[in-house]
Parts: sequence; structure tokens; C-alpha cells
Amino acid sequence: MVAFIGTQDMQRHLREVGLERAITRMAAMIEEDYLRWECFDKSARVANHSDVGVIELMPISDERNYSFKYVNGHPKNTETGLLTVTAFGVLADVATGYPRLLSELTLTTAIRTAATSAMAAKYLARKNCRSMALIGNGAQSEFQAIAFYTMLGIKELRIYDIDQKASDKLVRNLRAYPQIRVIRADSVADAVKGADVITTVTADKTNATILTPDMIEPGMHINAVGGDCPGKTELHAAILQRANVVVEYEPQSRIEGELQQMPADFQVTELWTILRSGSTYRQSAENITIFDSVGFALEDFSAMRYLEKYVMQQSSTELDLLPVMRNPKDLFGLGVGSTENSDTNLLNNEKEYDGLPEIPTPA
Repeated sequence: MVAFIGTQDMQRHLREVGLERAITRMAAMIEEDYLRWECFDKSARVANHSDVGVIELMPISDERNYSFKYVNGHPKNTETGLLTVTAFGVLADVATGYPRLLSELTLTTAIRTAATSAMAAKYLARKNCRSMALIGNGAQSEFQAIAFYTMLGIKELRIYDIDQKASDKLVRNLRAYPQIRVIRADSVADAVKGADVITTVTADKTNATILTPDMIEPGMHINAVGGDCPGKTELHAAILQRANVVVEYEPQSRIEGELQQMPADFQVTELWTILRSGSTYRQSAENITIFDSVGFALEDFSAMRYLEKYVMQQSSTELDLLPVMRNPKDLFGLGVGSTENSDTNLLNNEKEYDGLPEIPTPA
């Protein structure tokens, strides 16, 4: 049997612990795994692109655990009542190849993305930041706002979206956080003026120019989240030339991030090296920093660990995904042979499992 965590399980968990605590816990687990960078077998995600979107697989493993995430990105889905991004994931045991957990990752990915953004900003943004411009007010926007409020103390939020209904939704949902002052801006330029942090999280799969060089002031930190596949960007290339750019996994970011606009020898820093140093990255209050965040499989690995540690015990659902057999060499007898052979080969009583080796669970 394989444990299963569904959307309702995650909703129940968030009601019990609160989104702020979930974000903080997940950020800590993501940082913990980035500090074990050399322990992971890493690769860029595998993507299948179409004219309307992308479907991706994101695998990674260490010496004990393997995980992958299936995720899509289809910006036009909302026109027919569907989510732009959906996801599910698997956490498996390296020693046997057996999966332990199958889980929803749609809601969980929103949390891990915001947690990663805020965790990185602790090292990249100026100290005592209080204001953030949030460009793009769709499904990820509340999570970003709450993560930066919780982890960096951002209490002023300037928001802008070309879709006013998206901004209406964001304002309505953030009423539960009266400590956050939400200011609606009339343009991107109006929203970013004087902000400590700029978060861009737009959805269109296009080479857009959401931010231009004239909008960027000394000392700003830019959390560029929306540009996450080939042919999709949000920042004018000249902004990157003025900034210190940090990425998650350089081979992937060169293909998918804002970095795809730059020559191959353009210098960037991988996030794990900054976390390893344990100190802030910026050399002065005037530095412009960019976190070119495209989402990396290590963050989903951490998210699956979070689910196993904090959510799985509250979920009673198990999936009959793998057969447990008396004779594991006789798969034919399980389903193709006679009914008698099938019944005698399948262990279907809990007592019959006694004595079989268990899949080890990490401490």
C-alpha cells in the first residue's frame, strides 16, 4: 500500500497549523536541503511544450529518497474554469524503488514557491524591508504576500495586474491579514516606485517586458518568479546587466529563466553557495539583487518530506498501487494465471504481511 495525500488532506492541515507556520516550516526544510547540495543527483526538468502550455517532470534524489513532480503550466486554462498550474508528486525509497507517498502538489507547490522566494530574500534583500510591489495577482499572489509578511515583515503591498478582477480577488483574500496594507496601483511603474522588493509572478507564456530599467532603483531586490520556461520572461535584459543575479540550478535557469536572455558567459551565483556562507549576499545597500526563480526539483523534494513528516500521519488513505506477493517472481500467476493461483499468490490479510521486510522510513 502507498500513502496518499489529497487536496482535502492539505486543506485540513492548513486549517490546523495555519498558512504562516506551514510556510515557515517548509522554508526551513528547503534551506536544509539546499545546504546538502552535493548529496543530490540533479538534472534540469524534462519539459514537453505545446502552443498553449507545458507539461514537465521534475526528478531528483539523494542517497535515500527519490522524488518527482508532474506539473503543467497552461495560462489559458482559466478561460474555461481550470487552474493554470496543477501538480502531483511521488516520494520513493532509493533502496527498493518502492514509492511511499503519492500526493497532491498543486496547493503544496504554491506554498513551496512562496517559501523559497521569502527564504532567498532573507539573504538577498536589504535589511528591514517593509514594502513590496506584487506584479501579477493570480493564483500565486496571496502566498507570496503572506510569505514575505511572515518571514521578512513586509507590511505594505503595492499590487498591479492587467486583470482588475485578479486584483479584486487578492484584496478580498488579504482582508484576513489586516496588518498588511494593500495599495492598488494604476501601473507597474506606479507599483514599484520606492519599493524595497519587487515580485513579478505573471502567467503569460511570452517574452514580456514587465519591468524596464528606468523602474529599478538602487537597493531593490527583484523576486522574478513568472519567467519559468523557454520563451517566457518578465525583465528587460538590461536590468540583469545592472544586478547581482542568483539562480537555483544554473543549467536549468539558462534554459528557462530570465537568464535565457543573457550570453553563456554571463555570471550568476547559485543559491546554495549563499546559504552555505551563512551571510547576506549584497555588498552594500545600493546593490540591485535578482532571484531568477524558475522552481527546482529540490524544493519539491523538500515539500514531499514536509508532507511525509507533517501531513501523512493525518491521512488515512492508502492506495492499492503495488502488489504484495508470496512469490514475487510469479507476477504472471497474480493476474494472468488461474484464479486459484492468483488468490494464493496475493497477500490480502494484514497478518500475512508479518515477517516481510518494511520499506525504511527516514528519521
